[in-house]
Amino acid sequence: MSLSILGEPLADSADHHSPVKSKQEFHRYPFYSPRFWHGMRPLTWWGLLRAGHFRIHPSRIGMLIGISLATPANTVMAIIQRAIFRRRLREGELHGPPVFIIGHWRSGTTLLHELLVRDERFSSPSTYQCFAPHHFLISQWFFRRFATWLLPGKRPMDNMAAGWDRPQEDEFALMNLGLPSPYRRIAFPNEGPVDMDYFDFQNVPENDVKVWLKALRQFLVAVGVSTGRPLIIKSPTHTGRIAALAQEFPDAKFIHITRDPRELFPSTVRLWKGLNDGQSLQVPNNEGLQQYVIDCLAQMYRAFHRDRDKIPANRLIDIRYEDLTSDPVATLERVYHDLHLTDFDSVRPIIQEWVENEHRGYQTNSHDLDTNDKESIETAWRDYFERYGYGS
Repeated sequence: MSLSILGEPLADSADHHSPVKSKQEFHRYPFYSPRFWHGMRPLTWWGLLRAGHFRIHPSRIGMLIGISLATPANTVMAIIQRAIFRRRLREGELHGPPVFIIGHWRSGTTLLHELLVRDERFSSPSTYQCFAPHHFLISQWFFRRFATWLLPGKRPMDNMAAGWDRPQEDEFALMNLGLPSPYRRIAFPNEGPVDMDYFDFQNVPENDVKVWLKALRQFLVAVGVSTGRPLIIKSPTHTGRIAALAQEFPDAKFIHITRDPRELFPSTVRLWKGLNDGQSLQVPNNEGLQQYVIDCLAQMYRAFHRDRDKIPANRLIDIRYEDLTSDPVATLERVYHDLHLTDFDSVRPIIQEWVENEHRGYQTNSHDLDTNDKESIETAWRDYFERYGYGS
């Protein structure tokens, strides 16, 4: 997950709620930095509070007040943007078929996203655009120039760089626009999962799916108005939506990335704990978090495996995190070649420079996985283990 720059993880402990142990602590998220919910308009914000039954911990009242005071500005700015850009947004089109990066959280989707947008022939929704989807066309210049200090230099859960211009998950934009999203759970984690049907659209009425897809297209068109280039889109939540996305964007291409589940599971638990701590309006108890991680992958991949054969072979490629990190140049060259993206030779020196100057010094998180969790995921995720070659 990527807008996870707006989360603040705790070091995982070995208590009964948290058998996953992280051996490193990473960058904390400043108290003054904005949370996801600052990008919502008032009705969306109050709808989120109502869905959480207003069960707000006293220690989070300051956050509640700050966000409540900030959200009306999004409505004002949205009206101004609509007045200025009405025609361009109405007549706008995507600048070529989008490329969707899909795969479970912590499988390398962010790394792949960052590498692909180093090719200046592509662009991506930025952190600020996903944070302020209602009005970024008129406000992003200010935050890029004068408000970079609001965000930490690196994401809290790892050593990836953070910032308003970094590529970001469009799922957060849709959530802030008022669309259903499983990410709304982060606001009230003690209340349990929400919008699970939106992992795969399985039980979502057809008209609601159309509304969701229309909002996604409108957001991507607005990003295209800003960037003027084809888009690389990354959201783990899209993994189980591949059929709907392929129908809405008939020429879209998909890059699916996998990772050893024994690394995936503890890293994802740590991710959610950090987001719960830094973003929620409650003091998270993290009960049931391990099972939530198990259930999410199972649901997403049931849909993905059901629908992936509907996508032409020249529009979907599988890669492995282990290959991407061991040989980024060769892995990206295969992606470019198999999906017929663009000429890879022109971007090869840029990726090679990254490998030599940045990749060698990057340190991934280190986790321990206890025996019970290992047995649980080997049972629940057996299909994933076998399909993608992660058997013991």
